[in-house]
This record gives sequence, structure tokens and C-alpha cells, in this order.
Amino acid sequence: MPHKNLTTLCYIEEDDKYLMLHRIKKKHDMNQDKWLGVGGHFEQGESPEECLLREVWEETGLTLLSYQLRGIVTFTSDQFPDEYMFLYTADQYLGELKDCREGNLEWVIKDRIEELPIWEGDRIFFQLLKEELPFFSLKLEYQGEKLKMAVLNGRTMDLSDDRKD
Repeated sequence: MPHKNLTTLCYIEEDDKYLMLHRIKKKHDMNQDKWLGVGGHFEQGESPEECLLREVWEETGLTLLSYQLRGIVTFTSDQFPDEYMFLYTADQYLGELKDCREGNLEWVIKDRIEELPIWEGDRIFFQLLKEELPFFSLKLEYQGEKLKMAVLNGRTMDLSDDRKD
């Protein structure tokens, strides 16, 4: 039985690209039309690493050989239950990409990710990954799809005025 509020998310790296999942196939998907990494909900008794490896294999057909836990992201929302996500990057794998039942998998140049429809808070953790920040804790508070507050390692971040209204 899946844990609804515990998840993993992984960005697999190759050259200067991340493997991204364009979520367009799943019905009643809170991430509909968004671009994300791969991952999903913990099954009963799984560790974060076991969940990561299973979800990546199920969604991509790839077996990760080298991966790193980069941070924990806490999501709060007025529309969805709280979620605690273990964020990973991976740089070595075996296998060939397969079709994913949740959307289309595509290698995206890292500098082009900002052009895609992604969650506002994802922009923050992409920046942290780019800066190679060691392990971080990031809390993202949403109202609808609007990011209202971000807290990095216990300190409230200054969000630009155009994102606060």
C-alpha cells in the first residue's frame, strides 16, 4: 500500500541534460502538463532508496548505478495533503528507456528547463542543484498552483513581488 505523503523524485543526468517526464497521460493528475523528474510514492516498508530504485525502473526501464540524496522538500498546499519528497540526482545507469504510462520521457538541456511548464518551487530546487548546494531542506507552501512561501534550511526566502500576489 503506498504512503500518500512520502515520495521520491530523481533527476537523471547525462551530459548537460536531465531526464524529464512530461505528465500528460495520467487521469486526475495534480501534475498534469507539468515537467518533472521521475519517482513516486513509497510502498509499505520501503526505504527512500528502495522507493527511488523501484520507481525509476518502473517509469523508465533504467537501473540506477550511482545516485545521491540532494535534499528533502516539504510541500504544503490549500488543495492537496502535505507531501515529503526525497530529492535525488543520478549520473550512472544501465538499460534502455521504455515508454512511461504517466507521460513522455525526454532528455532536456538543463538551461532550457526554465522554459518548460514546471512548478514554481521546482525553479528553486533546480537552482540549488545547479549551485551544487550540499544537502538541503526546502519547504514550499502553495495556494492553488501559486507559490506563497519558500523556506530553505529553516530560513524564509525572499520571493520576488510578482510571485507573491
